Amino acid sequence: MSGNQYKGNEVSCCIKYFIFGFNILFWLLGMALVGIGLWAWSEKGVLSNISSITDLGGLDPVWLFMVVGAVMFILGFAGCIGALRENTFLLKFFSVFLGIIFFLELTTGVLAFVFKDWIKDQLNLFINNNIRAYRDDIDLQNLIDFTQEYWDCCGAFGADDWNLNIYFNCTDVNPSREKCGVPFSCCTKDPAEDVINTQCGYDIRAKPDSEQKDYINVKGCVPQFEKWLQDNLTLVAGIFIGVALLQIFGICLAQNLVSDIEAVRASCFFT
Repeated sequence: MSGNQYKGNEVSCCIKYFIFGFNILFWLLGMALVGIGLWAWSEKGVLSNISSITDLGGLDPVWLFMVVGAVMFILGFAGCIGALRENTFLLKFFSVFLGIIFFLELTTGVLAFVFKDWIKDQLNLFINNNIRAYRDDIDLQNLIDFTQEYWDCCGAFGADDWNLNIYFNCTDVNPSREKCGVPFSCCTKDPAEDVINTQCGYDIRAKPDSEQKDYINVKGCVPQFEKWLQDNLTLVAGIFIGVALLQIFGICLAQNLVSDIEAVRASCFFT
């Protein structure tokens, strides 16, 4: 009788090794992202001067690698070791942590929809703060250049936002050669040019507004981002729904495995 009872309560190997295999990929990818972040900070001398992490006025893109990598590492570790060792504490931690992330994503999405104007203002403020720090960090500079090139935009709401940067402003006291200009990533692309002209934005804002549009993208990145979201709403919604379903699936599998483990332990206890 006890043997039949034990056979009726056993841990599902399929669920166990599926969770293990899925999370070991997350674990390794998380380690890789953290490693890339540490390498980037090492190249910039941040690790030898930790206080410089807070010196940058804008966003250091390395933080994205570090935060995302750390979250993936923690989740992957808990899910991988929890499944392999049948550790209910780690599996419950995995479920709760994943549930918190899901709740935060859902809350962020709802708040972003309800407070669209506030989000737009915050995005404008965020971009302008990073414009001020454009020359302070090479990674931030590359991120801004990529954004402006990808969305064919310049500044938050227009090229004049570059007046916020000490190298590009049009004030009389500005000695920079880039005075009254914009970064090359604002320039309209010429298919005939094989080599990027990094000086194409020099003195461009000294020209009349009617002439600027012949040389640079005059639309701001905030309106262009809104347009991109509207044009790709189905894709964006599909990605969010897919990620949400994957998280719910992971929580259900982990809780199922926890139930199996506890049932087997209960069976052994009463055998």
